[in-house]
Amino acid sequence: MSARPVPRPGVLAIEAYVPGKSKAPAGVKVHKLSSNETPLGPSPKAMEAVRANAETLALYPDGTAGALREAIAAKYGLDPARILCGAGSDELLALLTSAYIGPGDEGLFSQHGFLVYRIAILAAGGTPVVAPERDLTADVDAILAAVTERTKIVFLANPNNPTGTYIPFDEVKRLHAGLPPHVLLVLDAAYAEYVRRNDYASGLELVATSDNVVMTRTFSKIYGLAALRLGWMVGPAHVIDAVNRIRGPFNVNAPAIAAGVAAIHDDAHLSAALAHNDEWLPALTREIEALGLKVTPSVGNFLLIHFPQEAGRTAADADAFLTGRGLVLRRVEAYGLPDALRLTIGDAEANRLVVEALGLFMRA
Repeated sequence: MSARPVPRPGVLAIEAYVPGKSKAPAGVKVHKLSSNETPLGPSPKAMEAVRANAETLALYPDGTAGALREAIAAKYGLDPARILCGAGSDELLALLTSAYIGPGDEGLFSQHGFLVYRIAILAAGGTPVVAPERDLTADVDAILAAVTERTKIVFLANPNNPTGTYIPFDEVKRLHAGLPPHVLLVLDAAYAEYVRRNDYASGLELVATSDNVVMTRTFSKIYGLAALRLGWMVGPAHVIDAVNRIRGPFNVNAPAIAAGVAAIHDDAHLSAALAHNDEWLPALTREIEALGLKVTPSVGNFLLIHFPQEAGRTAADADAFLTGRGLVLRRVEAYGLPDALRLTIGDAEANRLVVEALGLFMRA
């Protein structure tokens, strides 16, 4: 017998999720460009909603997050009974996995998919299965080829983090059509609001007309509420019922609910965030490529920058060089991309400083 409690087999073999760093050497102004946070911050209306909630912090929140579900339903034309809110979409992804995967089951995702998928599958006692990508983009044929009778969930981040790539909605529908009906397709659309491509759709219509498709969304990105940990999912009634049975009774706090309602109603703030991204995403892509670096085409609020393996020019070298100047980007070795850094679109000052610093790095 052990002298202390021991986790069940496999738990300590899980590689914990490591967030993007946020520190730089003392004495330099820090520009955190490692976590895909919006440089515009939250809606002023959302901040006011949080302040107004300060007087009722002693009270439990609405365990159904009813006001937020109603606001989301009104914005997207959904049935609020088919919406579930959570402490970020991460919690909802974990709850879905816990509800549908157990020992002997498989969860499937693409090669450079979000790290939380693997963690959630392993935590549920399942087996992660990885489908190869093509040009750093999810490959529908490869995903379908990896499906077995043990597959219970297929995760598709569209757009994907950290690559910034996406597949058109026709390909999403083809993926769904090729899956057995017992497989749950989870569309992770954390960056959907940023996409400006005519062939893209988040997949809400597919969720509405299917019995085995759910979508997760987040308020952490374009809405700027990352500190409150707020997300939502929409799916068939039977999936919502299953997840509701295992979620905590008050998994979304009252200030988050109030802020989410206010944020989703603030169309002007959302438009400003989109306009900023629409300006800087292509501009940074052009300017960084002009320095001789490859940039994966992105439809999100971040760029994946590739560095040579030449000594002094590697991604690790670039990361150290930039961090020393207060420019904090994201290393992505854990995603199988050791030669790349992920750059979040920042404010105008940070964006200009990154281009300038990368120019100095490449000329050093």
